[in-house]
Amino acid sequence: MDSAYLDHAFRSQRRRPDGMEPIVHRDGNRVSLQFQIGEIQSEMLVDDPVFLALPYTRTMIDFMLCHRNPTYIVMIGLGGGSIPKWCYREMPAADITVIEIDPQVIALRERFHIPPDDHRFRVIYEDGADYVVARAPGRIEVLLVDGFDIYGQSPQLCSQTFYNDCHRALTQDGVLVVNLCGPESEAAIEYIRRSFEDRVLVASPEGSENKIVLATKGAHRWMGEEPYDELMRKLRLHLWHAPTVRR
Repeated sequence: MDSAYLDHAFRSQRRRPDGMEPIVHRDGNRVSLQFQIGEIQSEMLVDDPVFLALPYTRTMIDFMLCHRNPTYIVMIGLGGGSIPKWCYREMPAADITVIEIDPQVIALRERFHIPPDDHRFRVIYEDGADYVVARAPGRIEVLLVDGFDIYGQSPQLCSQTFYNDCHRALTQDGVLVVNLCGPESEAAIEYIRRSFEDRVLVASPEGSENKIVLATKGAHRWMGEEPYDELMRKLRLHLWHAPTVRR
Protein backbone atom coordinates (compact mmCIF):
# COMPACT_ATOMS: atom_id res chain seq x y z
CA MET A 1 0.00 0.00 0.00
CA ASP A 2 1.23 3.50 -0.83
CA SER A 3 3.01 5.14 2.13
CA ALA A 4 1.35 8.50 1.47
CA TYR A 5 -2.05 6.84 1.88
CA LEU A 6 -0.93 5.24 5.14
CA ASP A 7 0.36 8.56 6.47
CA HIS A 8 -2.98 10.22 5.69
CA ALA A 9 -4.87 7.40 7.40
CA PHE A 10 -2.72 7.64 10.52
CA ARG A 11 -3.20 11.40 10.71
CA SER A 12 -6.97 11.00 10.52
CA GLN A 13 -6.99 8.36 13.27
CA ARG A 14 -4.76 10.26 15.68
CA ARG A 15 -6.44 13.64 16.00
CA ARG A 16 -7.05 14.86 19.53
CA PRO A 17 -10.46 13.68 20.77
CA ASP A 18 -13.20 16.28 20.61
CA GLY A 19 -13.26 18.64 23.56
CA MET A 20 -9.78 17.72 24.80
CA GLU A 21 -7.37 20.63 25.13
CA PRO A 22 -3.72 20.85 26.16
CA ILE A 23 -3.28 21.38 29.89
CA VAL A 24 -1.06 24.02 31.49
CA HIS A 25 -0.15 22.97 35.03
CA ARG A 26 1.82 24.95 37.60
CA ASP A 27 3.64 23.35 40.52
CA GLY A 28 5.65 25.92 42.46
CA ASN A 29 8.37 27.27 40.17
CA ARG A 30 7.55 24.84 37.37
CA VAL A 31 4.96 25.20 34.62
CA SER A 32 4.31 22.23 32.35
CA LEU A 33 2.39 21.51 29.17
CA GLN A 34 0.49 18.23 29.30
CA PHE A 35 -1.82 16.43 26.89
CA GLN A 36 -3.02 14.14 29.67
CA ILE A 37 -2.78 14.85 33.40
CA GLY A 38 0.58 13.68 34.70
CA GLU A 39 2.22 13.24 31.28
CA ILE A 40 4.58 16.20 30.87
CA GLN A 41 5.34 17.25 27.30
CA SER A 42 7.28 20.40 28.13
CA GLU A 43 8.37 22.17 31.30
CA MET A 44 9.46 25.71 32.15
CA LEU A 45 10.93 27.35 35.24
CA VAL A 46 8.98 30.50 36.13
CA ASP A 47 12.09 32.31 37.37
CA ASP A 48 14.17 31.31 34.30
CA PRO A 49 11.85 30.65 31.32
CA VAL A 50 14.70 29.92 28.88
CA PHE A 51 16.45 27.31 31.01
CA LEU A 52 16.23 23.80 29.52
CA ALA A 53 14.41 22.14 32.42
CA LEU A 54 13.99 18.62 30.97
CA PRO A 55 17.05 16.41 30.33
CA TYR A 56 15.97 15.41 26.83
CA THR A 57 15.95 19.06 25.70
CA ARG A 58 19.54 19.50 26.87
CA THR A 59 20.48 16.39 24.90
CA MET A 60 18.77 17.65 21.73
CA ILE A 61 21.04 20.68 21.56
CA ASP A 62 23.98 18.33 21.09
CA PHE A 63 23.60 19.30 17.44
CA MET A 64 26.27 21.82 18.41
CA LEU A 65 28.77 19.02 17.86
CA CYS A 66 28.16 19.74 14.18
CA HIS A 67 27.03 23.37 14.14
CA ARG A 68 28.18 25.62 16.99
CA ASN A 69 26.59 28.70 15.38
CA PRO A 70 23.96 27.60 12.82
CA THR A 71 22.23 30.19 10.67
CA TYR A 72 19.08 28.24 9.72
CA ILE A 73 17.20 26.06 12.22
CA VAL A 74 13.83 24.38 11.69
CA MET A 75 11.98 22.65 14.51
CA ILE A 76 8.90 20.46 14.15
CA GLY A 77 6.76 20.52 17.29
CA LEU A 78 6.40 23.67 19.40
CA GLY A 79 5.14 22.37 22.74
CA GLY A 80 6.24 24.81 25.42
CA GLY A 81 8.97 26.13 23.15
CA SER A 82 11.93 25.17 25.35
CA ILE A 83 14.47 24.56 22.59
CA PRO A 84 13.37 27.39 20.24
CA LYS A 85 13.52 29.87 23.14
CA TRP A 86 17.01 28.71 24.07
CA CYS A 87 18.25 28.87 20.48
CA TYR A 88 16.72 32.33 20.03
CA ARG A 89 18.65 33.67 23.02
CA GLU A 90 21.91 31.79 22.63
CA MET A 91 22.25 31.89 18.83
CA PRO A 92 21.58 35.47 17.72
CA ALA A 93 22.71 34.77 14.15
CA ALA A 94 20.22 31.93 13.67
CA ASP A 95 17.00 32.14 11.66
CA ILE A 96 14.50 29.90 13.48
CA THR A 97 11.27 28.44 12.10
CA VAL A 98 8.98 26.30 14.27
CA ILE A 99 6.24 24.16 12.73
CA GLU A 100 3.24 23.19 14.87
CA ILE A 101 0.14 21.30 13.71
CA ASP A 102 -2.04 22.11 16.76
CA PRO A 103 -3.43 25.66 16.93
CA GLN A 104 -4.34 25.19 20.60
CA VAL A 105 -0.67 24.64 21.41
CA ILE A 106 0.31 27.74 19.43
CA ALA A 107 -2.29 29.73 21.38
CA LEU A 108 -0.34 29.04 24.59
CA ARG A 109 2.92 30.57 23.36
CA GLU A 110 2.72 33.68 25.56
CA ARG A 111 2.16 31.59 28.69
CA PHE A 112 5.47 29.85 27.98
CA HIS A 113 7.32 33.08 27.14
CA ILE A 114 7.86 32.07 23.51
CA PRO A 115 9.12 35.11 21.58
CA PRO A 116 6.77 36.86 19.16
CA ASP A 117 7.42 36.42 15.47
CA ASP A 118 10.08 38.74 14.10
CA HIS A 119 12.67 38.90 11.32
CA ARG A 120 14.48 35.77 12.55
CA PHE A 121 11.87 33.82 14.53
CA ARG A 122 8.46 32.51 13.47
CA VAL A 123 5.90 29.85 14.41
CA ILE A 124 3.97 28.37 11.49
CA TYR A 125 0.72 26.43 11.74
CA GLU A 126 1.33 23.48 9.43
CA ASP A 127 1.97 19.75 9.33
CA GLY A 128 5.71 19.25 9.83
CA ALA A 129 5.91 16.36 7.36
CA ASP A 130 4.31 18.51 4.65
CA TYR A 131 6.58 21.44 5.45
CA VAL A 132 9.76 19.39 5.03
CA VAL A 133 8.61 18.16 1.62
CA ALA A 134 7.75 21.70 0.49
CA ARG A 135 11.13 23.19 1.41
CA ALA A 136 13.75 23.67 -1.25
CA PRO A 137 16.22 20.79 -0.79
CA GLY A 138 19.55 21.42 0.83
CA ARG A 139 18.69 24.56 2.82
CA ILE A 140 18.29 23.56 6.47
CA GLU A 141 21.40 23.30 8.66
CA VAL A 142 19.70 21.93 11.79
CA LEU A 143 16.36 20.10 11.72
CA LEU A 144 14.87 19.22 15.13
CA VAL A 145 11.90 16.86 15.34
CA ASP A 146 9.90 16.67 18.59
CA GLY A 147 6.37 15.91 17.44
CA PHE A 148 3.97 14.17 19.80
CA ASP A 149 0.22 14.09 20.25
CA ILE A 150 -2.01 12.58 22.92
CA TYR A 151 -1.32 9.11 21.53
CA GLY A 152 2.46 9.49 21.51
CA GLN A 153 4.78 9.74 18.53
CA SER A 154 3.09 11.32 15.52
CA PRO A 155 3.26 8.56 12.86
CA GLN A 156 3.79 10.94 9.93
CA LEU A 157 6.99 12.07 11.67
CA CYS A 158 8.57 8.63 12.08
CA SER A 159 8.26 6.95 8.66
CA GLN A 160 10.97 6.03 6.17
CA THR A 161 9.48 8.53 3.72
CA PHE A 162 9.67 11.33 6.28
CA TYR A 163 13.31 10.69 7.17
CA ASN A 164 14.22 10.52 3.48
CA ASP A 165 12.57 13.92 3.07
CA CYS A 166 14.53 15.25 6.06
CA HIS A 167 17.78 14.12 4.44
CA ARG A 168 16.93 15.98 1.23
CA ALA A 169 16.00 19.15 3.14
CA LEU A 170 19.37 19.44 4.89
CA THR A 171 22.53 21.18 3.72
CA GLN A 172 25.47 18.97 2.80
CA ASP A 173 26.74 19.09 6.39
CA GLY A 174 23.30 19.38 7.99
CA VAL A 175 22.14 17.51 11.06
CA LEU A 176 18.83 15.93 12.05
CA VAL A 177 17.94 15.57 15.75
CA VAL A 178 14.90 13.47 16.67
CA ASN A 179 13.26 12.94 20.06
CA LEU A 180 11.76 9.45 20.26
CA CYS A 181 9.78 7.83 23.04
CA GLY A 182 7.56 4.78 22.88
CA PRO A 183 7.16 1.51 20.99
CA GLU A 184 7.89 3.14 17.62
CA SER A 185 11.40 4.17 18.65
CA GLU A 186 13.41 1.17 17.45
CA ALA A 187 11.75 1.11 14.04
CA ALA A 188 12.25 4.86 13.69
CA ILE A 189 15.96 4.56 14.55
CA GLU A 190 16.36 1.92 11.84
CA TYR A 191 14.61 4.18 9.31
CA ILE A 192 16.94 7.05 10.22
CA ARG A 193 19.98 4.78 9.80
CA ARG A 194 18.82 3.89 6.30
CA SER A 195 18.12 7.49 5.30
CA PHE A 196 21.46 8.75 6.67
CA GLU A 197 23.66 5.80 5.67
CA ASP A 198 24.22 4.87 9.31
CA ARG A 199 25.78 8.23 10.26
CA VAL A 200 23.76 8.13 13.46
CA LEU A 201 24.33 8.49 17.20
CA VAL A 202 21.69 7.53 19.80
CA ALA A 203 21.61 8.92 23.34
CA SER A 204 19.38 8.09 26.31
CA PRO A 205 19.08 11.16 28.57
CA GLU A 206 19.59 10.41 32.25
CA GLY A 207 16.38 9.65 34.11
CA SER A 208 14.32 9.62 30.92
CA GLU A 209 12.65 7.06 28.66
CA ASN A 210 13.41 9.21 25.63
CA LYS A 211 15.95 8.36 22.96
CA ILE A 212 17.61 11.25 21.14
CA VAL A 213 18.90 10.45 17.66
CA LEU A 214 21.50 12.65 16.00
CA ALA A 215 22.01 11.96 12.29
CA THR A 216 24.41 13.79 10.00
CA LYS A 217 24.15 14.19 6.26
CA GLY A 218 27.89 14.79 5.90
CA ALA A 219 30.79 12.75 7.24
CA HIS A 220 31.73 14.82 10.29
CA ARG A 221 35.23 14.16 11.50
CA TRP A 222 34.19 13.10 15.00
CA MET A 223 31.78 10.40 13.84
CA GLY A 224 33.13 7.05 14.97
CA GLU A 225 36.29 8.47 16.52
CA GLU A 226 35.19 8.46 20.16
CA PRO A 227 32.43 6.90 22.25
CA TYR A 228 29.29 9.01 22.29
CA ASP A 229 29.44 9.59 26.06
CA GLU A 230 32.94 11.04 25.75
CA LEU A 231 31.85 13.34 22.93
CA MET A 232 28.94 14.55 25.02
CA ARG A 233 31.18 15.12 28.04
CA LYS A 234 33.53 17.32 26.01
CA LEU A 235 30.68 19.26 24.41
CA ARG A 236 28.92 19.94 27.70
CA LEU A 237 32.13 20.86 29.46
CA HIS A 238 32.53 23.60 26.86
CA LEU A 239 28.86 24.51 26.48
CA TRP A 240 27.69 24.67 30.08
CA HIS A 241 30.69 26.73 31.14
CA ALA A 242 29.74 29.48 28.71
CA PRO A 243 28.79 32.62 30.69
CA THR A 244 25.25 32.91 29.31
CA VAL A 245 24.17 29.29 29.83
CA ARG A 246 22.82 27.82 33.04
CA ARG A 247 23.15 24.06 33.61
